[in-house]
Amino acid sequence: MHTGHCQCGGVRFRIRGELAAIQLCHCSQCRRAQGTPFASNLPVAEDAFELTGAQLLRSFESSPGKHRFFCSRCGSPIFSRTEAKPGVLRVRAGLINEPLAARPGMHIYIGSAASWWTVGDDLPRFEAGAVRSERTDAD
Repeated sequence: MHTGHCQCGGVRFRIRGELAAIQLCHCSQCRRAQGTPFASNLPVAEDAFELTGAQLLRSFESSPGKHRFFCSRCGSPIFSRTEAKPGVLRVRAGLINEPLAARPGMHIYIGSAASWWTVGDDLPRFEAGAVRSERTDAD
C-alpha cells in the first residue's frame, strides 16, 4: 500500500499493490503542468486507486480526451487520465509518502524535451510514447 497527498493535504489517496516503473515524460504539456523539465508519472490501475477529498479536485482538458486533475486549494497536480487508456491513471510520483521501490524506467516524449535540460542517464528514450514492448501492464 502506498499513500500520498497534495501540498495542503486536502486531497489524499491510497494505491493498492506494487507500483510500475516511473515514466519520465518530457512532453510540453507535462512540462507546463509541472513547471519542471519533466513529469515523474506512475501508471496506476484506476481500480487500485482510492481517493479522499475529491470535492477539491478540478480538471483541465489539456488536449482532446486528456484530463489533468489538481487540487483546487493548493494547485498540486495529482494525476492525469486519457480516454485512449481507459482504466489507467498517471499519478504524480512526487506525491507518494513512502519510500519507493519503483525507479524511473524510461524517458518518453524526449523529442519535445526542454532545451535547457540534459538527460544524463542510460534509461530507454522514446521520441514519443513508449513502444508497446517497453510498457508496463498499467500503461
